[in-house]
Amino acid sequence: MRDPARQAAYALRRGKVYDWMSGEGVALLMLEDAEGRRDSTVRWLTGQPGDALLFLSVARKALLVPWDINIAGIYAEADYIRSYGEFDRLPVKACRKAAAFLKIPHGSKLELSPLTPYPRFLTFIEALDNFDVLCREEGGAAAAMESLRAVKDEEEIRLYRRASAITNELTELIEKNLKAGKITTEIEAALFVDTECRKRGCEGTGFETLAAGPSRSFAIHAFPSYTGEGFGGKGFSILDFGVKYAGYITDVTMTVARDLSKPQERMLALTEKAYKLALSKVRPGTPAAEPAAAVDAFFARAGKTMPHALGHGIGLDAHEGPPLRNRGDNHWTLEPGMVITIEPGLYDPKLGGCRLENDVLVTGQGGEVLTASGLIRL
Repeated sequence: MRDPARQAAYALRRGKVYDWMSGEGVALLMLEDAEGRRDSTVRWLTGQPGDALLFLSVARKALLVPWDINIAGIYAEADYIRSYGEFDRLPVKACRKAAAFLKIPHGSKLELSPLTPYPRFLTFIEALDNFDVLCREEGGAAAAMESLRAVKDEEEIRLYRRASAITNELTELIEKNLKAGKITTEIEAALFVDTECRKRGCEGTGFETLAAGPSRSFAIHAFPSYTGEGFGGKGFSILDFGVKYAGYITDVTMTVARDLSKPQERMLALTEKAYKLALSKVRPGTPAAEPAAAVDAFFARAGKTMPHALGHGIGLDAHEGPPLRNRGDNHWTLEPGMVITIEPGLYDPKLGGCRLENDVLVTGQGGEVLTASGLIRL
């Protein structure tokens, strides 16, 4: 049975897009979620988990054209759901037929995703010569969707709380199994996450789990992501993982420490202080670059450098707006409803690396930490 709360959420989200289209004079918007051109905005607006075209008309109608109409029958919400076969299974032809189906007047503006390759864009222009075809990277639909998706609605926050609860269950189990000697290799840690999250109703992991034992923790993102090497031995081990629940992704990192040297203890202490500093800077109205700048300055005073951004937004994608990075092109501002990661870390080729990461909901009062990852000492 359909969930009324989710139905209402999809309708409200599409309403915001229709309002934007009206303001921009865009009569038809085509979104594509396909191999090579993934766009989870289709799922955000309809619930369809993947492989579909979505056409939105300024007349406030949504036409979903899924590759698998049986899956769409279970998950998707739209005014019209039509088989891809009815639209010749070709995006250009589907767009032309969708424009006719939705009664888009000739001469109207029709916008495509900036993920559209230029050669394909030219075929759209040729096939839709009766329309003004747009494909904009800045100031267009994609930028508008990124901004809208960055602020989660009540339904999304509800799902995030559930995803975070599952993540916290896994965190507790991982610590228990590490201390009991049941997880001793990187591959055991990574496969444990995948197995246990699926047992709890998740679609899988949010991204490929990064499990790096003492010999490989010096890397920001270990390559390969996990091996048969030992995990939890002397020094630093890093486990960076997330779950994917109803499409929404968590992203946490725990550092496992055993028999640390004095330089390693200093690295860890600095990382813990940086995490607390960053969290104290999470407030609505704060420039998203500010927490990152504060952490960079803190590490610099200690003679250290963090080689990556402080964090990022998360949602249906593992990386969304806003970025928490200390760069001049970061013009985002933290707003209530954003879900972000805080993940300071330090890395050394000889000493290894440590990173502490949790997911944080921006509220009217500050940052609410949703996940409970952290330091595990063995």
